[in-house]
Amino acid sequence: MKVLLLGSSVEDTPRRQFVSSCLINKTVAIDAGCLGFHGTPQEQEAIRHVFLTHSHTDHTASLPIFVENCWTPAETCPCIYGSRETLDSVQRYIFNDVMWPNFVALSKNMPPFLRLCSLQAEVPAEADGLRITPVGVNHLVPTFGYVVSDGQSAVIIAGDSGPTARLWEVAHQTPRLRAIFLEACFPNSMRSLAEESLHLTPEMFCCEVAKMPPGVKVVAIHIKVRYREQVIRELGALRLPNLEIGECEKEYEF
Repeated sequence: MKVLLLGSSVEDTPRRQFVSSCLINKTVAIDAGCLGFHGTPQEQEAIRHVFLTHSHTDHTASLPIFVENCWTPAETCPCIYGSRETLDSVQRYIFNDVMWPNFVALSKNMPPFLRLCSLQAEVPAEADGLRITPVGVNHLVPTFGYVVSDGQSAVIIAGDSGPTARLWEVAHQTPRLRAIFLEACFPNSMRSLAEESLHLTPEMFCCEVAKMPPGVKVVAIHIKVRYREQVIRELGALRLPNLEIGECEKEYEF
């Protein structure tokens, strides 16, 4: 399994991730913050499955651009997955004929732009040889983390979350779990903001790592760019084993 964190900045791409997307095996995406700006239209067309963690703009911003880039007169189209609440928000606030044309309605009368596929917590979906299981996490809106397995290895893309529990219970039950991609948004001095917005600081990140199965690589992602160096210093001071700072456009292979 190959996991690529997509960059969202022309300059200093590995370290400036303002919005969130990752690509698995080149055909399955988690979130669409910058997916619509990745590669060529032909490379985007190869991405057949997009799993949204939640509705916040940094995870959905380029979704309409991605869908438009993928469209051809053929009958094939990408499937967009998410909770019922997330997909409702996508229809209500993006594909609403105000912010963007209503591709959902248009897809009923012409070659489709997209299909919306509702997920239920802990009911897996199959996508291009991957089994992807949504697990609820603790955020301001309904949010999923995803357990992704190809039968040989598994990773967890934890999504945006404050302190959570069920995802780590599932992690302990996941065979051949190789890595967990976990946010570390704010520096420790901003703990009150992190708690209010249900994100993590390095100290809170450390508490989440203590709940995980031992020996699993932990990749810190979704670090706010303005505070990136400070967050990295604070994470380093924790001396966590198996910790890696995530970089965009680096392919992680498991």
